[in-house]
Amino acid sequence: MTVWEELKARGLIAQVTDEDEIKELVNQGKATFYIGFDPTADSLHVGHFMALCLMKRLQMAGNRPIALLGGGTGMIGDPSGRTDMRQMMTEETIAHNISCFKKQMERFIDFSQGKALMVNNADWLMDLNYVQLLREVGPHFSVNRMLTAECYKQRMERGLSFLEFNYMIMQSYDFYMLFQKYGCNMQFGGDDQWSNMLGGTELIRRKLGKDAYAMTITLLLNSEGKKMGKTQAGAVWLDPNKTSPFDFYQYWRNVDDADVIKCMRLLTFLPLEEIEKMASWEGAQLNTAKDILAFELTSLVHGEEEARKARQGARALFGGSGNTENMPTTELAGEDFDENGEIDILSLLTKAGLADTRSDGRRAIEKDKCVSVGDEKVTDISFKVSKEEISGDGLIVKRGKKKFNKIILG
Repeated sequence: MTVWEELKARGLIAQVTDEDEIKELVNQGKATFYIGFDPTADSLHVGHFMALCLMKRLQMAGNRPIALLGGGTGMIGDPSGRTDMRQMMTEETIAHNISCFKKQMERFIDFSQGKALMVNNADWLMDLNYVQLLREVGPHFSVNRMLTAECYKQRMERGLSFLEFNYMIMQSYDFYMLFQKYGCNMQFGGDDQWSNMLGGTELIRRKLGKDAYAMTITLLLNSEGKKMGKTQAGAVWLDPNKTSPFDFYQYWRNVDDADVIKCMRLLTFLPLEEIEKMASWEGAQLNTAKDILAFELTSLVHGEEEARKARQGARALFGGSGNTENMPTTELAGEDFDENGEIDILSLLTKAGLADTRSDGRRAIEKDKCVSVGDEKVTDISFKVSKEEISGDGLIVKRGKKKFNKIILG
């Protein structure tokens, strides 16, 4: 199976231009391709994960990835998939977020000896002269055609700012600059980016003539990939300080049954033959497949040692075996207890990260009835826990079936 055939078999390719040329470049390891990452937070999340895995996969086949950090486009904000305008970030915030992205990307991509590049589009976008840009790029974009793009159509009723309207031009200009500066001949992006990506391909060909060689590919299910980054508990981050390795492991351990094999194909580096054997698994075997998925992906992001700890912690809690030291843990100090040596349940839930606020904790207890301490279900918000109950090996507090924390004394 060729590299291109494997990408298609894994379900990674949705739409392409110039498929024959793309196939040849990718299979021969001659593609220089980019994927853009706007620094909208101080960590990458699960929604970026598929793009990173794709970059790693193609680099392993000899192709050269360019990770484009959106220091410039981040100043505008992508309207794709949005019902309202993004909150504008300061230059300081953007710079901090980019610094965080760089560290995380280096876990996936080998940037040594020119094998990959990390580029910031602020290097060319921030110094653009507005009138010069209008003259250079403006004639190549039809406003009527731009307004038919899905990323704009869905915003027209609620209102599309002129600021956001420029995003397609900025992203297209990125590809134009990367083509000229680094010989980038291919761009990847989510299916929600298709119009923006076509804009870049067409800009290169119109500006530089028919001999200019630029192509676009979209990733199948990347919009779903973005949704993967959000759960009822909030975002699932790649930063271990925002989403612990254990919680990351549990996120994948608890994916829907129908999504297990799909995630295996898209995100893991397991051989397709091995994955296809798992496609027929049912019942307990399906749980084994989920465990394999969670372990493989946690290893990719946090390393094999952290993945082992997360697996042991999960087995200790849900399977009655394993090392409880690897469970998510909160350490309480003396000042966390009242004069009687007790802590109320709402304070305990918030300190353990099982409730965002005391009101959230109250809802979990009174409405959802999903909180337990040890083996005791808690139904009263006046419930308290004493130091004596926590001493020794600690005390496990649960919210629902998937969120829990071991409380220990400092």
